[in-house]
Amino acid sequence: MKRAIPVLVLTVAGLIPVWRYAPSTDTSSTTEVAEPASTPSTSSSGGTSNQVVAGSTIKTEKGPVQVEVTFDGDKISSVRMLQQPNHPQTKAAVPKLIAETLTAQSADIDAVSGATITSEGYVESLQAAIDAKPASSSSSSSSSSSSSSPSASAAASQAVAGSAVDTEKGTVQVEVTFEGDKIDAVRMLQQPNHPQTKAAVPKLIAETLEAQSSDIDAVSGATITSEGYVESLQAAIDAKG
Repeated sequence: MKRAIPVLVLTVAGLIPVWRYAPSTDTSSTTEVAEPASTPSTSSSGGTSNQVVAGSTIKTEKGPVQVEVTFDGDKISSVRMLQQPNHPQTKAAVPKLIAETLTAQSADIDAVSGATITSEGYVESLQAAIDAKPASSSSSSSSSSSSSSPSASAAASQAVAGSAVDTEKGTVQVEVTFEGDKIDAVRMLQQPNHPQTKAAVPKLIAETLEAQSSDIDAVSGATITSEGYVESLQAAIDAKG
């Protein structure tokens, strides 16, 4: 009986670590959540509408160029770079290009000296964003007083494609949007893939909107493309119903 007591004591002592050990019940885990990518959006406040439109990505010798334009109604209120070459010339040129854009309120701006390639990519992406901007609907609030026929103005808007003109540099074709008898917008359906053409197109479009006809001057350095542009433009004007 005396031997049994030490055995019992040892047994109890062996169980103490088991009683003191408590399995962890902490099953928490950390999950990394990535921030969602931003998307073009439209927001309105106080009767004004802000539209954010990304231009196309232009691949240049220096690297891809892409801009994002914020419109306040029909006004270009800001421009920011989504992609740009990692070069000192580009970093120095971008603020100047944006400043020129906000002043001109169009893609008809001059290239920055020392960053011509980036400037051309910027202008092309900018023009694509301008062309992609949805039509402003700011007139909806003011039309309550003149409720004659809201569908009349919509019916007056007409998009007409000009003929495809084959040139030595490539095919040129424009599409003209008319508001009544007014040339409201011009966009390129086809154009040669040349730096001179890319730089000339915004100038040709700006001249067209100002002249309200195809009686415009050729852009220096892009005479062939200019002639094809004018021919396709005149065909669209002639084809307008």
